[in-house]
Amino acid sequence: MANGKFVTYYRVSTQKQGQSGLGIEAQRNLVQAYLNGGEWAVLGEYTEVETGKGADALTKRPKLAEALALCKKQGATLVIAKLDRLARNVHFISGLLETGVDFVAADMPQANKVMIQMHAVMSEWERDQISARTKAALAAAKERGVTLGAAGAANLKPKIEERQQQADAFAEKLRGVLEGMQARGLTRRAMVEELNTLGIRTATGGAWHLTQLQRTLGRLAECSQGRPVGVHS
Repeated sequence: MANGKFVTYYRVSTQKQGQSGLGIEAQRNLVQAYLNGGEWAVLGEYTEVETGKGADALTKRPKLAEALALCKKQGATLVIAKLDRLARNVHFISGLLETGVDFVAADMPQANKVMIQMHAVMSEWERDQISARTKAALAAAKERGVTLGAAGAANLKPKIEERQQQADAFAEKLRGVLEGMQARGLTRRAMVEELNTLGIRTATGGAWHLTQLQRTLGRLAECSQGRPVGVHS
């Protein structure tokens, strides 16, 4: 149940989306569902249409700057629909936290600052991995003489060793998170539930299941025993 003063912020990443309203209505519905009940007041609503690219993304978002200024002035909380509507960039999220303005994502209102930073870390890693896999696959296909766009997805299938290395790298990225859960005494099923609640995705971008968690923990155990990353028996 929400209580207090809020400033709402919605964002789409292309001009086309902004003109069509695509995504904005869904974001607004999430925020309204979060605010439903309690005693609250919305002091301002801001909608941004931009790419979010660049070294200093905040300067490219004048509406977000206005929303943060209003929050500071009125002691209000910034509320957004989803964390990834702000950024999939750890540096940006860290900078936002340092402004001192409280903010909440309607899809995960229970998340504290540590959880938010962890979510940003995994989102950024996922984005970078998708980009790296796409570039590597295209380059490999080009070296084999494949005419890009003329054949099916089979021509871009990554090698087994590369996939294993990517899976190991993903597991290592999660090591601190998973070991922290184990230290708290969580069962594996509870760990799966918490990973999904936090919005942390698997290496393929899907929701966690027990089998996937067990496989990831197994990779970490093998790496800890001295197996080189990416090498499987």
